[in-house]
Amino acid sequence: MPDITLILLAAGSSSRFDASVKKQWLRIEHKPLWHFVAQKLEKTKKFSSIIIVASEDEIAFMKNYANYTFVEGGNTRQASLTNAMNFVESEYVLVSDIARACIEDTFLERIISQTDLADSVVPYLKVTDTIVYEDKTIDREKVKRIQTPQLSKSSILKEALKSDIEYTDESSAIVAHGGSRSFILGDEAAHKITFIEDLNKIPCLSAPSDDTLSGNGFDVHAFDTEGVMWLAGVKIEESTVGFLAHSDGDVAIHSLIDALLGAAGLGDIGMLFPDNDDQYKGIDSKELLKIVVSRLSNFGFVIVNVDITIMAQKPRIAHYKQKMRSVLSDILGIDMSRVNVKATTTEKLGFVGRAEGVAVSSNANLKYFNWKTI
Repeated sequence: MPDITLILLAAGSSSRFDASVKKQWLRIEHKPLWHFVAQKLEKTKKFSSIIIVASEDEIAFMKNYANYTFVEGGNTRQASLTNAMNFVESEYVLVSDIARACIEDTFLERIISQTDLADSVVPYLKVTDTIVYEDKTIDREKVKRIQTPQLSKSSILKEALKSDIEYTDESSAIVAHGGSRSFILGDEAAHKITFIEDLNKIPCLSAPSDDTLSGNGFDVHAFDTEGVMWLAGVKIEESTVGFLAHSDGDVAIHSLIDALLGAAGLGDIGMLFPDNDDQYKGIDSKELLKIVVSRLSNFGFVIVNVDITIMAQKPRIAHYKQKMRSVLSDILGIDMSRVNVKATTTEKLGFVGRAEGVAVSSNANLKYFNWKTI
């Protein structure tokens, strides 16, 4: 068995997918697509190491799923592959796209069995339809639909990728560099997910789990001696003081963010928005919440409902609760009926009871984006 490193490319923006979720984060039961594909290929036991190329802001979350080597992607497919090749020490490398979800063992075996034939082994599909190029019909027997995965000699691919020309696959770079390419018949089942309707052509993908994912958050802020008070995205007009905080101090939104991140397994607010980072100094917490909501959507989560309990001896906020629900529902993208805001005192007990600050507890429920219903 040749020594082969597997590189899976998952750094794309899914710009052609036409959905809020990135396709690499579509769930197959509980697994995101990138993990499903990596694990499926790992089980073949044909690879000495596995490299996942991903966007910088997704790698930390990916590490919660598996112990592969994760590499930051570039602005193009070729740049991403070049970054990954810096970590390859094996004689051969097999490169595929995460969007190529159903690669069967027999297909993989046929590719690997051809290692001695050329510098790059490339699967292709025949073209059966009439092909017209620039208003001229061309011989379809001379046309090939190129697939991944592609197997290459690592040393030759590293040199070929140094070109300033952008290639859409590694075999084209190798041939342009003077290397050889061998074609083998591909597999129709190894269809690539490019557009959302492609999901109907992928036979091996199970529906996402319908489990509800729950998280909770808790935050506290002391009163400042002056300033403006913001709670749950609403300015509290009666208050003459704000909160001691790095941002605007909206303790309710901070608690809610932690609940949302907790439900998704995405850490906490301090990891995402460090309080020693000047870009967040004095920031409107509604903007932080918008970033979190977008992040959840990209990672394949759908917000079901949230429940917030504000603990404050002062100020009184009963007449603000409806406005809070309205503001938060707009940001969360859910009906106002699924945003609950409660308020209570602590009967003058503790720091809240002494009117030294406000504490907020939040709960949030999420579901996976159900691509099967599209």
